[in-house]
Amino acid sequence: MKLFVQPQKASLILVLILAGCSGAVAADTYAIDPVHSSVGFSVQHMVISRVNGNFKEFSGTIVYDEKDPAKSSVNVHIKAASVDTRDEGRDGDLRGGDFFDVAKFPEITFASTRIEKTGEDYVAHGQLTIRGVSKEVALPFKIAGTIKDPSGQIRLAAQAGLTINRKDFGVSWNMKLDNGGLVVGDDVKIDLQVEAVRQ
Repeated sequence: MKLFVQPQKASLILVLILAGCSGAVAADTYAIDPVHSSVGFSVQHMVISRVNGNFKEFSGTIVYDEKDPAKSSVNVHIKAASVDTRDEGRDGDLRGGDFFDVAKFPEITFASTRIEKTGEDYVAHGQLTIRGVSKEVALPFKIAGTIKDPSGQIRLAAQAGLTINRKDFGVSWNMKLDNGGLVVGDDVKIDLQVEAVRQ
């Protein structure tokens, strides 16, 4: 049995194949480089000051469509036990049941569901999970661009930040001060400085 495809149909099939291929390669996958990235936070302490901290261990991937960043996505995993506020006693408390409870909930995660363009910048909408509680959050971010490093690798840089209420995620421990204030503020500012390497 002979198979014959009319020239017009053959051309159409070729166009569809090429279109599919171009869509497949439009986005690049980047792995977050933890050595050149940071996951930081700060929270009010005893009303009059702020305490800063960060997480030392994290990983993640960014799928970046340079022609249409709104088609991009991000997925991040943070080891809660890697919290560091430069005070061993306080870090031990943060790992315990009153705060992150890392024995039961070892990871903090963020997975985007959609990317929205807002002027020159973007917002990643997605699920943030802390202490086993998942909430929809909006994460504004800026893309600094891409560059080839001295070893020939392509790197992507981005900055992001948002403020969350820790009680929304079940992190609710506190203690009243003599002046009526609280030891720990509810609002936590999160600052992300990301450098990622194209795979």
